[in-house]
Amino acid sequence: MSAMTAFPIFDRAAGGALIASPSSALRARVLHSLNGRWRPVQHAEGGAETLVKLEEGNWQVLFLDRRLPDLDSEELMAIIQQRFPGIQVVLVDSDAALVTEDERKCELEVVESRCYEPLPGMIGESEAMQRVYRLAQLVAPRMTSVLIVGPTGSGKELVARALHELSPRANKPFVAVNCAAIPEALLESELFGHARGAFTGAVQAQVGRIPAAHGGTLFLDEVSELPLAMQAKLLRFFDQKEVQRLGTAEVTRVDVRVIAASNVDLAGRAGRGEFREDLFYRLSAFPLELPPLTERRSDIVPLAVHFLACMAAAMSGPCPRLSEEAVHVLESHPWKGNVRELQHVMERASILMERGDTVLAEHLYFPFQQTPFASASRTAACSIRAS
Repeated sequence: MSAMTAFPIFDRAAGGALIASPSSALRARVLHSLNGRWRPVQHAEGGAETLVKLEEGNWQVLFLDRRLPDLDSEELMAIIQQRFPGIQVVLVDSDAALVTEDERKCELEVVESRCYEPLPGMIGESEAMQRVYRLAQLVAPRMTSVLIVGPTGSGKELVARALHELSPRANKPFVAVNCAAIPEALLESELFGHARGAFTGAVQAQVGRIPAAHGGTLFLDEVSELPLAMQAKLLRFFDQKEVQRLGTAEVTRVDVRVIAASNVDLAGRAGRGEFREDLFYRLSAFPLELPPLTERRSDIVPLAVHFLACMAAAMSGPCPRLSEEAVHVLESHPWKGNVRELQHVMERASILMERGDTVLAEHLYFPFQQTPFASASRTAACSIRAS
């Protein structure tokens, strides 16, 4: 961070601006230079008041005076970066000069090209993913419920795990539940738990997934597949923060952050009465949309190389390279299965290339989709199998 010679320009929709300074003159200069670009804009006199306002509001940027009456600005900045990693901090000096319009335009170009650090376990620097990284880093430290929406194979669970790892709950359990994979008759028991003898076959007590996530994060994947009866019981858990095991009157309080994911339009389902609106609003306090791979084509090759490197490491071998023809195929494929399909294609390619050091176009085998190279890929695969 440096002295303020130009003010960054961020996305207004992401939050307001907070000015932390005891100097009314400096606050006035900053406010003048912002030129009405943010709503709201508030100020704090010192470091302690700044921390209080950061807790209470939705801020995108903090203009922090180097000279505070109660706290050292450098120490305060370290605290803010740890507790509020999504907030941009700009250090300012009381004698900073007013910026010119040319400086604003120059700074805008720099900030618009700024890269956010990828979420843990994720690859990609595309503009579409930059938005995901920014929003995820804003909401990760909070208790807010998050609804991750995206097509199948786009990495929704990866984002959920990253939100958990970036939160204060990182050292607590992360419990994932695939709502579509559990039979309806067993779903209540799986979520809330049961006592011994609660039903036929319950030979021993079981702790439910929700109590198991106490202190941590509960991830409800494919939440749209929850039966309506179970939605009502889940809503009670949201409201009361309590669970009751089957076969017992015992009620247990739980502290759980909920992250849900859906590959369908959950708002549309709620509007048609296929999903409870009240539960939808609780789940979607902070919606986060993942783009399909076709909207982040600049990430295709880095992802492909990453998958090849992981498979090569598992086999204790060198990472193969991609031929120009293979790159062309990868970048022009429709990728209806998104990142998961790409991972499987690269795994097949690493097998089909045998002991070679280069992935060629004919190694890219697409079993369910026709592409200009599909027939050649199938021919290569068949010839390898025949031999």
